[in-house]
Amino acid sequence: MNTDAYFTEVSTTKICELLKRYPLASDYLANIRLGKINHDLTLPEALLDVDEDILEEFGLTRDSVVLHFCSFLLAFSQNTELNGGISSITILGGQDKSGKPEQIEITVVPGEIVSIVGPTGSGKSRLLEDIECLAQRDTPTGRQVLLNGAAPDDERRFATGGKLVAQLSQNMNFVMDLTVREFLEMHAKSRMTTDPAETAERCFVCANTLAGEKFTPETKVTQLSGGQSRALMIADTALMSASPIILIDEIENAGIDRREAIKLLANHEKIILMSTHDPLLALRADKRIVIKNGGIAKILVTTETERQSLNHIQQMDEILQNLRNHLRKGDTITMEMIPKMEDNYVGTL
Repeated sequence: MNTDAYFTEVSTTKICELLKRYPLASDYLANIRLGKINHDLTLPEALLDVDEDILEEFGLTRDSVVLHFCSFLLAFSQNTELNGGISSITILGGQDKSGKPEQIEITVVPGEIVSIVGPTGSGKSRLLEDIECLAQRDTPTGRQVLLNGAAPDDERRFATGGKLVAQLSQNMNFVMDLTVREFLEMHAKSRMTTDPAETAERCFVCANTLAGEKFTPETKVTQLSGGQSRALMIADTALMSASPIILIDEIENAGIDRREAIKLLANHEKIILMSTHDPLLALRADKRIVIKNGGIAKILVTTETERQSLNHIQQMDEILQNLRNHLRKGDTITMEMIPKMEDNYVGTL
């Protein structure tokens, strides 16, 4: 839809109906003290009963309110349209730190998970950054990232709102003094979901299944621990974010149920690339990119033998997780907790 189409819709549709279609619009009206206008009228009709002094306070007229409102709706709809229709991303090789060419090309489709492995400092984060900025041979690595097999235009590449790529980094801090419920509902409204409260509740429940330490909807987001923050943002990304491409930097350090987190994101048909040192995560991916000296050294497809080893790795991980939980509680670690691992698994590896 363009501005003219929104103008027609706003001019002929009751405000109550518009708010059902675009929940965030209620915040727009409230911000200019029009939250209590008659919702059974169209916006132009309702504005006839509004004191002009209120509008002048915001430098508006009755006509300009309608035009600004239409521009507001248009801006959010464009963000959604820009993010739609991503059927693949392709990474074309550049060069490593020594200038050696990367003879590599890899295409990733929705629902597919690709892990990125390599020593600390090898260039895993640089690859994530190339994807995040949709590099076009203009970063230090000289790589190029294609969308649906073609170079993205500048509008899509440099869009400031509704970005194509969401990144879950190791460090995450909130600056808004909102409760978890307020934060989620605000985000749900910005995504124009039909029932922001219900969406926020689903997201909250999901986040708590991932977090090691539970939190409540009334917890301030600034009071969340690092693990709780990442659990919240992973649930938010999976259930609300319109970004079709998700980049994850070392989720194993987040203090959350990382296996469930990856499963959650993958179930929502997003393209996922994650930097990791964790074999449990790396082998769950469909492919893995091996980084050496700043360059992509090779791309491996996870073998059936590697997938079969996941059962053993998962059992060892559960034992370690159990020991971590005992340490958190202040318990003493005893040999009785460890022999299970020795008896059952050492001989199988």
